[in-house]
Formats: sequence, C-alpha cells, structure tokens
Amino acid sequence: MRFVLPFLFLLSLPAWAESVVLGLSQNEIAITTSFDGSEILVFGAVKRDVPVPEGPELEVIITVAGPSVPVMVRRKEKRLGIWVNTDAVEVDRAPSFYAVATSGLLRDVLRDIEDLRYQISVPRAIRSVGAPMTITDATEFTEALIRIRSNAQLYQLQENHVVVDEQTLFRARIELPAALTEGAYATRIFLTRGGEVVSNYETSIDVRKVGMERWLFGLSREQPIIYGLMSLAIAIFAGWSASAAFSLLRN
Repeated sequence: MRFVLPFLFLLSLPAWAESVVLGLSQNEIAITTSFDGSEILVFGAVKRDVPVPEGPELEVIITVAGPSVPVMVRRKEKRLGIWVNTDAVEVDRAPSFYAVATSGLLRDVLRDIEDLRYQISVPRAIRSVGAPMTITDATEFTEALIRIRSNAQLYQLQENHVVVDEQTLFRARIELPAALTEGAYATRIFLTRGGEVVSNYETSIDVRKVGMERWLFGLSREQPIIYGLMSLAIAIFAGWSASAAFSLLRN
C-alpha cells in the first residue's frame, strides 16, 4: 500500500509541472495633473522542476484589468431629426480598463472552454445578465460598450505581443491611456499549452491620484459644497481676468 500512495500522488499532479515567476517594471502609477498615460513592462520566467516537456509549445497570455463597475448603455435613435435615448441596458460589471496581450493569436493559444473558465477575453471579462425582458438584442449593448472603449484604447487586444524566449522567459509592454480610473489593476499571467491553461499567477498595480489632483478629487467627494463654491469663484475670476485683458488690448 505504501507504494500505491506515491503513485496516486503522481497521478494527481498536473500534466505540465510549470509555474510563473513574475516581475513588473512598476507596481504603482501616480496620476497627476500632467499625466498623459503610462507604460508598464510585464516580464517573468517559467519555473520548472523537470525539463521542458515535449508537445505543444508554451504560450503566454497577460491581462490587466481596471476596477469593474456597473455601466448603463443607452441606445440612441433619430426621431423627428433629433437624436434621443430609447432603450437602455445596465451592464452588471465592466472593467474600466482591460488589456489582453498574447504570444500568438488568441484563438490559437486559448480554448473556448478555458476562456469561459478564467474569463480572459474582453467579452468574457464583461458580465451582463440583467437586461429587461423588452430588450431582445441585449448582446448588441455589450458589443457597443466594447466598441466604444476599444476606440478610446480602454479595451485592448494585443495579439503576438508577448515575447517568449526558449519557452522560459517572457515579456510584454502594456500601454495605459491617460483616462485611468483609480484603484487596483489586477494583472494576470496564464501559461498555456495546446490551448489549455497549465498555470496562472495574479498580482496588482495600484493607480492613485497624487498632489493637487488628489486634493481636488478628495474635496469634491468629502466637501462638495466647498468644492462647488471654489469652482464658481475660479470661473468668475477667470471670466473677469479675460474681460480685463480684452479691455486693455482694445485700449
């Protein structure tokens, strides 16, 4: 019996004994008044207890996801020459930013069943189940959200973007746009062989406003009346200054 137990233990081990050792060029991003985007380098290595296994080559998928919140998506239609809101669907959960970088074409490095399990692709990362019964084309609202945010570089699919060396070292650069939401950005690494996930690792990047940007943001949330009066005073002063400058130029 003592010989059977080790054999059963070996059978329970995953087919590919590989794991991720990850590194980030930075784990904090500061948003200031002059912030116009950033770039992070995600790099790492594959740790093995055995030689590189034979069979399908190792592929790497990297995802970076911003905080997820509900989003109301509205459909506009032109009626009597005016664009008006008609139907609306609330997407239950959508990341404010989502990037997927792969070492090959996504359809080649990831099976659909694995995508469903780990919610890796952009459509899988969005959860929408609460559409009204009157809406028969709810998927179009989710597709519209993806299209709008993709055009704004908030949703990205970067295929063949992860460089893998000798099936051991990997690296990729992820572009972060200027319009970032504060919060923890979950960064996930998936190792796949033959489209099957053999290992995954998760960490996070902290994105925060700092300096004057942070102070104004906090004031608008904690003291909205003071923030409103200050904004009004700045607007009045700016208008008076512009009027005075214009008068001087005329004279």
